[in-house]
This record gives sequence, C-alpha cells and structure tokens, in this order.
Amino acid sequence: MTAEAAPFPRRRLGRTELWVPEICFGGGALSSMPAAFGYEVPEERARETVRAVLRSPVGFLDTAAGYGDGRSERIIGEALAEVGGPPPGFVLATKVDRDPETGDYSGAQVRRSLEGSLERLGVDRVPLLYLHDPEHISFEQGTAPGGPVEELLRLRDEGLARYVGVAGGPVGLMGRYVATGVFDVLLTHNRWTLVDRSAGRLIDDAHAAGVGVVNAAPFGGGVLAKGPDAHARYAYAEADPVVLDRVREIAAACAGHGVPLPAAAIRFSTRDPRIASTVLGVTRPERVAETIALSRWSIPEELWPTLASLAAPAEHWQH
Repeated sequence: MTAEAAPFPRRRLGRTELWVPEICFGGGALSSMPAAFGYEVPEERARETVRAVLRSPVGFLDTAAGYGDGRSERIIGEALAEVGGPPPGFVLATKVDRDPETGDYSGAQVRRSLEGSLERLGVDRVPLLYLHDPEHISFEQGTAPGGPVEELLRLRDEGLARYVGVAGGPVGLMGRYVATGVFDVLLTHNRWTLVDRSAGRLIDDAHAAGVGVVNAAPFGGGVLAKGPDAHARYAYAEADPVVLDRVREIAAACAGHGVPLPAAAIRFSTRDPRIASTVLGVTRPERVAETIALSRWSIPEELWPTLASLAAPAEHWQH
C-alpha cells in the first residue's frame, strides 16, 4: 500500500456521530468559476477528479448548490452514480444557497435549494447540510420565524440531512450563528491560514461549545499553494502587498527546512486539535494523490514558531 492510499485516522466532528478524516476535498473549483479561482476546469477533467477522490482514502467531499449554479453537484452526482452511490462511511456535505438571480434567501428557497441538490447528487439525504454564505442577508433575516435557519432545522428533522452547519466568511457574523446553539458544525474559510488568523476566537468558541469545526481554503484561494509570484490573490481578490510579502517570507522559511509551501499550509490547519477536518480544493485527478502526500509531509517542529511570527498584521486579515 502506498503512503497516499493508507487510510486516514478519523476525528469526531464536534458532538455529532460523524467521524471524518483530517482532510476533505472541496468541490468549489470543480464547477469552473474563473472569476473566483482564475482558471477554467473542463467538465471531463472535473469528473475524473471526483473519480480519483472516490478511489482515495479521503471519504469526505464538500460541495454546494451555488457552485457553478449546480454544476459541481451534478458532476459529483454523475461520478457517484458510476460507483452505485456514496461508499459506506463516506461523508458527503453540501450547502443550501440563496437564489442566484433574485437573491431570495427565504425558508422556501432553502427547501428548493436542497431539493435541487438531492436531485443533482442522486441521493435522498445528506449527512451534512450547511447554510451557505448567510452574510448576504442580515442575521435577523436569517434567524426570523419561517426564515432560512428555521427551514434548515425542519429539513434536518424530516431526515433530509443528518446534521446541519453554517458556512461563511465574516467571523463576527459566524460567531452569532454559532452562539444560537442550533448548529452542529461550523465551516470557516480563508480566515485560519498561515497569514490570516481572523477566525481564532471563532474556532475557540465553536470548539468549546461542541460544534464541529471545518476549516476551508487553507491556501487562501491559491497563494499559499502556488506562491505570491504565480498567484497574487488572497480570498479570491487581489492580495494586499503586505500579505504577499509575508507569503514570500513564509515560503522562504519553508524552503530553508525543505518543506513545500502547500504542505505547511495544510499542516498548519490539520495539526490544530480544534479543527476536525480541512477542506482542500483539487481540479485535476493527479492532484488528489499529490494533496494527500502534502498533507502527510513531516514538518520540523522548530519551523512552526517561525511561521507563527510571519502571519500578516491583524489589520490585513479578512475578519
């Protein structure tokens, strides 16, 4: 058995009964969203990538209704159909989204969103369902009677989702959702990386409350995988020069220890005991085994204090 094929130890996802590997493959870029990721992804290549994920020991795949207006889910569903559905123990997570044309994020829209997801994925329920990007409405709208949170909980109670989570960006808003006590899982993105520590307190609070923590985008959208000269963007926008300079320093420190930059970016997240799993995007089938190998890279302990000192100043974080 190769190192890439060895099974991952599983971690309990908060207070749920789901046990997940320390990495999760993300389906966002599979939908080919060049405005966010900077490149196109042909459908057949995306499909081959999902097939490689299904053959890998990483039994955790994350997607969303809004990724490519359903394209990511459709491609995943086609690959799942080829193998007779999700393998035993496989954790499939998706997210309900607002209407892309009208912006409607009502309770009724949440139900429509999941119904479309289940059809595209070819399943009748999912283990994990997130409320996705609630920053597009106010917290009061999100938690209003008959609103999206209430409908999400109703979908769970009906058995269409085993557990529910909230997935979004702004840490203050995400903290308010976590504090409601109704969510099983928190997904934060681009805010707990080698250069941005915005989500530190949010992760603390979620972990202390027994909410499972999933950390997405440890590469910051690509710069912490490819380096600042090849990809001068962070969190899907042009990166601040201060952030790029810090990434250069981080890359140099890693090189001095013989550590690939993306390996350090992944291990920064996976070594954190508060984080159950880390979402990593892949868009080529060969990247699946490469990513697994990077996630298992042996990193000298003495490198971590150096990397901690090189995070960007707080005023340059996403927040």
